[in-house]
Amino acid sequence: MKSGVPKGENCLVDMDSKAGDLFSAEPADAAESGGVMGSLPPWLSALPHRLWLPKGLSPSVAKEWFDRRRASIRPWAGFVDHRKFTKPRNFGELCQRVVRNFDTYNSNYTFIFLGLILYCIISSPMLLIALAVFVGAFYIIHLKSLESKLVIFGKEVTGPHQLGLAGAVSFPVFWLAGAGAAVFWVLGATMFVIGSHAAFRELEGGSEMEELFMEPV
Repeated sequence: MKSGVPKGENCLVDMDSKAGDLFSAEPADAAESGGVMGSLPPWLSALPHRLWLPKGLSPSVAKEWFDRRRASIRPWAGFVDHRKFTKPRNFGELCQRVVRNFDTYNSNYTFIFLGLILYCIISSPMLLIALAVFVGAFYIIHLKSLESKLVIFGKEVTGPHQLGLAGAVSFPVFWLAGAGAAVFWVLGATMFVIGSHAAFRELEGGSEMEELFMEPV
């Protein structure tokens, strides 16, 4: 009797073809994200797709936001030109300058704020440790959620909840590091630096532009 099971070389060929089909299959989500992965730096695109953060916190979104901000930055030479700084003539002109300069130099102010945050973190080793604990806790929680659904008190732990859980785990370290004082320092320094620039920097177009805005309607 002839058996339906392939023998000899035919069996090896059949098994090789099946193995090739098995290992050549790619996850659907990896194929769909090919365009995004290709546009990222090599060190980001080399990371396994399944270990990435949720979509709302993906590196591609952060990179897009950063590029958009960087493209709209006004030249720093004109931003700090001391000849363009004058004392406002009255309170109305002061308010007008603040509103208009915030709109004009929004991206510059954003990078100043990020720079102050970075300086505060670098100058405080305990804050670096606290951030490392937070990132590590979130990373572990996210990996666990990929393996199986995390359920706490009968509710599934989703992306935002994972951030909250990581924050709760790292809260004691942030408290020991004096994170509250660091936050107030960053906010105070930001308000002083940006507020002073916005108040004393002349509007684009010089005094003629300011007089135009100050004219009664």
